[in-house]
Amino acid sequence: MLKSKARWKVETQPKERVEQLVDKLQVAPLVAKLLLNRGIDTVEAARRFLYKEEMNYHDPFLLDDMDRLVVRVKEAIEKQERILIFGDYDADGVSSTALMYEALTSLGAHVDYYIPNRFTEGYGPNEPAIRQAKEDGVDLVITVDTGIAAVDVARVAKEIELDFIVTDHHEAPPQLPNALAIVNPKKPGCEYPFKGLAGVGVVLKVVQALLGRVPTEWLDIAVIGTVADLVPLVDENRLLVMEGLQTLQETSRPGLIALKKMCGLDGQVLQSDHVGFGIGPRINAAGRLDSADPAVELLLTNDSDEAEQLALEIDRLNKERKSVVATIADAAIAKVESEFPANENEVLVIAGEGWNPGVIGIVASRLVERYYRPTIVLSIDAEKGLAKGSARSIEGFDMFAELSKSRDILPHFGGHPMAAGLTMNVTDVDELRARLLQQAKEGLTEEDFKPVTKVDLIATVEEVSVSVIQQMERLAPFGVNNPTPKVMLENVSLSQMRKIGSESNHLKVLFSQAAANLDGIGFHLGYLFEQMTHQAKISAVGTLSINEWNGHIKPQLMLEDLAVHTWQLFDWRSAQQAKLKERLEGIAEEERLLVVFQNETIDDLALHDLDVTLAENVRTTDDRYLVLLDAPKHLQQLKELLKKGKPNRIYVVFHQKEDHFFSTQPNREQFKWFYAFLIKRTIFPLNQSHDLAKHKGWSKDTVEFMIKVFCELGFATIEGESLSVVSNPEKKHLEDSASFRHRLEQTKIENELIYSSYDQLKLWFEQELEYDQMKIKETV
Repeated sequence: MLKSKARWKVETQPKERVEQLVDKLQVAPLVAKLLLNRGIDTVEAARRFLYKEEMNYHDPFLLDDMDRLVVRVKEAIEKQERILIFGDYDADGVSSTALMYEALTSLGAHVDYYIPNRFTEGYGPNEPAIRQAKEDGVDLVITVDTGIAAVDVARVAKEIELDFIVTDHHEAPPQLPNALAIVNPKKPGCEYPFKGLAGVGVVLKVVQALLGRVPTEWLDIAVIGTVADLVPLVDENRLLVMEGLQTLQETSRPGLIALKKMCGLDGQVLQSDHVGFGIGPRINAAGRLDSADPAVELLLTNDSDEAEQLALEIDRLNKERKSVVATIADAAIAKVESEFPANENEVLVIAGEGWNPGVIGIVASRLVERYYRPTIVLSIDAEKGLAKGSARSIEGFDMFAELSKSRDILPHFGGHPMAAGLTMNVTDVDELRARLLQQAKEGLTEEDFKPVTKVDLIATVEEVSVSVIQQMERLAPFGVNNPTPKVMLENVSLSQMRKIGSESNHLKVLFSQAAANLDGIGFHLGYLFEQMTHQAKISAVGTLSINEWNGHIKPQLMLEDLAVHTWQLFDWRSAQQAKLKERLEGIAEEERLLVVFQNETIDDLALHDLDVTLAENVRTTDDRYLVLLDAPKHLQQLKELLKKGKPNRIYVVFHQKEDHFFSTQPNREQFKWFYAFLIKRTIFPLNQSHDLAKHKGWSKDTVEFMIKVFCELGFATIEGESLSVVSNPEKKHLEDSASFRHRLEQTKIENELIYSSYDQLKLWFEQELEYDQMKIKETV
């Protein structure tokens, strides 16, 4: 057995719906199943999803207050009033700011932008900034990617006669700002058909309304915020990202050209992951560590030299961000290990003085990945006595709902089931930890602490082909609500398995099923090589891709998780004794059960510092990795051990000092001849044993063994250097001799356990385990 890292939650699809989509759309069954998993269950919806020409952008004037916004902005442009764009410091806010600035500038507006400092001003519009804008002669403030909760700031703006417009995409609070216009698809009463726009998506709709057309020239900016903000890549966002990636790939914008080069994306066919894991984090880095202004300037600049310098600066900040994250993550992990062990704490609440609040969300995610526990990471400001935190959760623990139970000690918090932000008094941190631990104990089970992987499809090896993968790629771009499809192969064979890479830390396999083969690559999964046998039936989860190499095009599965659902036999009978201890230590200590039948084996193998158990003292082998270090003296000993449970794995070493298998086992005719020979001689000099053996073609050991048997049976005695035959001995069978029985037993053990083939040995264990299982059922 090999346990998967995660719980696999497999999606299912109605057969008749699959057949309908296959028939009407002429797609592979796997593609039809994927569409159904995405909630696309009609032919018409599938066509709109698969074919770009079937997609369209919604009418921007369906957004509530859009008409009022357009009238006021056009008036400001006509009168050359000063407009201030108030943005946010993340990638969505930065791209929203840049897109609004570019569009208004192209329309001749007198415009500037302002992004607050995360550390000195915090999130969203603030009163000092608004008052300063008024003093600077600003007539109109337009927020982007923020402002929906700016009730107090809107009130101040009205008091100082500063027009205030909100464009945002966040959830609306119970009380809305008293603004000139609020454009937000999530605004109560707004009838816009798609609620999933990012902040930059809302800005794109504003620009579309101002221009009277879709502003395709700025899609290279819009795609950055849309992907980076993890909004659903369905409906309008899907079209935006599809066209935006193409525009970004062909962009002439110096800043984006420099940034792509910095990310190693120059000349590549861009996918959403390139934005999500390359471009987005670099733009985010500026606002996480300092001012977000350089990121905005990078998107706006028309100067190639300036773009190169800004890209270098942002890349430097991103490297610094990684370093800061690593430092805080190391400190947080150390606190977990020393103060709040994960195996004793269902929820992790970890706090550190002076930790950068701009990256603690990333650190919280790291801890969830490592320990799979709901996690809150807090940055303590000792001077103010405050702790500012970011929370990340796991399935089954609604972080927002659980934190809501502690509103009395959480004056400021918000979020959703999987993530939240909060600010609290330092003195209440221990109390919050205690409450959450109790809530988790009451609401979570042991199973909840194992990660969940959602599997889209169960496929056979034969179903996976280049053409099918190409069809599946038509569902791209992948992201939130349209994730990269995860595919499972179920109980397939391994034709090949080996470790690859300079450090042998990657795994390469060849899956086989019904005469079809499929390559599998598992990066950083090389350690699993020792945990699977070539003969095992494997279940694997991963993503499909096309491997093009040296003119050959083949499908492959990029492995993420592997499992063996049945017991496994690991044959270590020929293992070098010098390396045996190292291999034993490679088996998880909490899983392994090292067993000997003879205590002297521990000395022979020099295993004194390992926990080794004598077979007769084993209580249970259930769910253990049973390691049989030596062979039993009697098969019944092993059979009795196997009655003590069902091990997940059995490792056979079967060390023994003597080999009886290759010694001649004399048959009954040989015993009969030798006894007749002795009766004729009456006395047989023992020093003639060698000559007799040579004459008969036996080994000296054979002669000596038969002599020992005769003596045990009372047929002969040794007197001095001679063997004398006993007159009229008691009639006995050869089996009455202990040595004869022992030699038979050892030969049988070696025949069935030591020198049998792998398949023969596995069959022997399966028969014994199956027999034992049947006996248990009968007893029950």
